[in-house]
Amino acid sequence: MIENGRHPEPVRECLQEEALGHIDSLYRTAVRMTRNPVDAEDLVQETYLRAFRSIDRFTPGTNLRAWLFKILTNAFINEYRKRTRQPRNTSLDDVEEYYVYAHLIDSGFQPESRGPEEEVLAGITDDTVVAALESLSDDFRQVVLLADVEGFAYREIADILDIPIGTVMSRLHRARRRLQRLLVGSLVDAAQAGDASHG
Repeated sequence: MIENGRHPEPVRECLQEEALGHIDSLYRTAVRMTRNPVDAEDLVQETYLRAFRSIDRFTPGTNLRAWLFKILTNAFINEYRKRTRQPRNTSLDDVEEYYVYAHLIDSGFQPESRGPEEEVLAGITDDTVVAALESLSDDFRQVVLLADVEGFAYREIADILDIPIGTVMSRLHRARRRLQRLLVGSLVDAAQAGDASHG
């Protein structure tokens, strides 16, 4: 219950504590958006400043994680993109969990027999995936991050990005097709380079 336009203090503290539990996924997405770990930290800090400043506008019991991602996305669009005309180049080696399917690799999951698709995917390196993801435009990269990395539903992504659900589906479809082409192209290039070195 909100009193005088403010949540009671225990509710505010509980919401703030719950919000801080999402810092890792916010940072992971911020790195992909900004392509720079330092800028990502600034973006996450700005997200929490805005969130805590407007915590009384959040309705307890609704999706706090989606609300935080909406703030992150708006902060990126309104502040970061205006500030930086060109992203700074940096090594992403020190950024943890940057690979879309890292948790599958870390779990040690290994199918008993691999089909042709698994064999192809096995040849794709983390760096190749990162490079392909970073080559996408901001609009496409955001939907891939929110859907495939953070696991948001189409409707949640539409709300976070403030776009129609049909646009989310269209952008995601086109982004995935582009990623597929880039990754297959990288594998072909690697295979040709390997053949040339043996020839």
